[in-house]
Amino acid sequence: MELGQIIFTIVFLASLLFFGISIKRLIITLRLGKSDDRFNNIPARLKNVFTIAFLQTKLLREPVAGTLHLFIFWGFLALSLVVAESILEGIFGRFSFSFLGVGYKVITFSQEIFCLLVMVGVIGSLWRRFITKVKRLQVDAHGSKDAAMILSWILLIVTFTLLQNATRIRLNMIEPSWQYPLSSSLNSLFEYNRATYVAENVFWWGHITLVLAFLNYLPYSKHLHVLTSVPNVFFSSLKPKGALHPINLQDETLMKFGVTDVEDLTWKQLLDGYTCTECGRCESVCPANITGKSLSPRKIIVDTRRRTSEKSPIMIAGTAEANPQIMSNTLLDNFITDEELWSCTTCMACVNECPVMIEHVDEIVDMRRGLVLNESRFPPELKTVFDNLERNFTPWGFSHSTRADWAEGLNIPTMAQVGDAKNVDVLFWVGCAGAYDARYKKVSVAFSKLMQHAGISFAILGTEEKCNGDAARRMGNEYLAQTMMAENIETLNRYNVKKIVATCPHCFHSLKKEYPQFGGNFEVVHHTDFLNTLVDEGKITIPTEEKPSGTVTYHDSCYLSRYNDIIDSPRKVLETTGAKLVEMPRSKDKGLCCGAGGGRMWMEETTGKRINIERTEEALSTGATTVASACPFCMTMMSDGVKAKDAAEKVQVRDVAELLLDAVEKK
Repeated sequence: MELGQIIFTIVFLASLLFFGISIKRLIITLRLGKSDDRFNNIPARLKNVFTIAFLQTKLLREPVAGTLHLFIFWGFLALSLVVAESILEGIFGRFSFSFLGVGYKVITFSQEIFCLLVMVGVIGSLWRRFITKVKRLQVDAHGSKDAAMILSWILLIVTFTLLQNATRIRLNMIEPSWQYPLSSSLNSLFEYNRATYVAENVFWWGHITLVLAFLNYLPYSKHLHVLTSVPNVFFSSLKPKGALHPINLQDETLMKFGVTDVEDLTWKQLLDGYTCTECGRCESVCPANITGKSLSPRKIIVDTRRRTSEKSPIMIAGTAEANPQIMSNTLLDNFITDEELWSCTTCMACVNECPVMIEHVDEIVDMRRGLVLNESRFPPELKTVFDNLERNFTPWGFSHSTRADWAEGLNIPTMAQVGDAKNVDVLFWVGCAGAYDARYKKVSVAFSKLMQHAGISFAILGTEEKCNGDAARRMGNEYLAQTMMAENIETLNRYNVKKIVATCPHCFHSLKKEYPQFGGNFEVVHHTDFLNTLVDEGKITIPTEEKPSGTVTYHDSCYLSRYNDIIDSPRKVLETTGAKLVEMPRSKDKGLCCGAGGGRMWMEETTGKRINIERTEEALSTGATTVASACPFCMTMMSDGVKAKDAAEKVQVRDVAELLLDAVEKK
């Protein structure tokens, strides 16, 4: 073995050893987190890896940035064979995969092309960050320096790869052919002399040294996601989208609930912290951040990583007594404030946009649980909400005895009168807003009339219906939420309910995706899907000559579009009425939240611009005469926004069901 091979073998083994130590440290740190079963349904997880990690489908939601990243990502994959070839060459002397024949030529040709694509990706990324200065990429000086260094590092690696091939072509070490389109054109930069032999050696060592150094730098960089993004996608949640995980309140060994510090997080949530790319996509779509609130989903995850990096070495070493100040700190208070957590609308836009499948909302709600259940710490307005839920089974202060008053004179039976759900087609879950809110009671009436018009037999629970628990749950009061869920499930099961239709997306989501956690398994349909089916089946028809005209813009409820992928049905129903649909700039699963989710409906908005005003301005910019919605919270927020903008005389806010009923009844 020659001296160069010995030196390289030592460097290579030392690099592997140091890298292994770094990865072992990360794994030990992750094991500090609570258990979380993420090893089920391997085929589905591999599918996520293929579509999200390798095909970069979420990154490509932003075409320009996504394409640039795709070039870099796939370039690295394609160039992995070059790295392997260089390592084997360093250990064994001259080595090549050329014995693969034509296959090798195809591979090397593709590698040359990918070198060019990586260069384009790197230069484009640097341009976006430092020249055009995309807002979401402007975080801090350290982050920018780290990004510049990593991108420059990558650029040097591919440049050295091409120059190494170019010098070898000039020195007749490899034959110039179609498989080296770029290197062949670069070989003219060199002469056939001693200096080129030196250059070839420098480029080879430069290339492999940069690769090994890059590998060992990653575990200490914000670009650790290069290593952790694929595992994080693999371990991403397979539970129903948007469903919160329950706390086992029957577990008497639990000393506290929710999250106050990093040891309360699961290992997957710790992995989320290490995987955050700090790309800012979550922040750029966060309604709270957009309107000047302190919340940044990116900061929540980065702060988790910072606190983990601060506390985990002490926990691993068992030196807590020697570090009282660090141990007395907590993730809450010392890193993340109450104001940040309570600004969240749980709209899930951050989760929807994250290219590496970080679960921001789950962590935020877990920290809310820590505040509410352990310390009874929450905005003062929520005390009234919790009290109302406990006494009246609704977030508002209405008497429970009036819950069915909205249905007077409509000849709608209760389940108590029907006796058993088998005697009706469907149970209409009215919801608190549909039963008490003066405006949304009209939607309950409109939807009921449409079902009667279509010949659907249905019943309501009346005073046996209680709040579904969604508000309490997302405000961190898991105990109250589970209490209400259990009581509702008992009632529904007593009547053998199988199919439920709901007008409120929050009720719909909770009944459909979270009630099964507690034994409530029902077929749950949102009223827009239900109406669309009735129209398709011909049970609701509108003569063409009777269709009203008008311009409508539809506001997507977060709990329909992002949580449950209900995007087309409301629009199809609106088109059935003959209305001309115009879309807002942010629509469908990219729609902007109205600002009422996550308990924000009952909290004051005192910082920055009101979210509903931001969304209303967007709706008004379309020139539509009607803003359509399919959610009571959205209707309230949009109606308030229209009034605040002095547009109430020109623009009306209507539910999809109301607009359809208008078309049906228009003579």
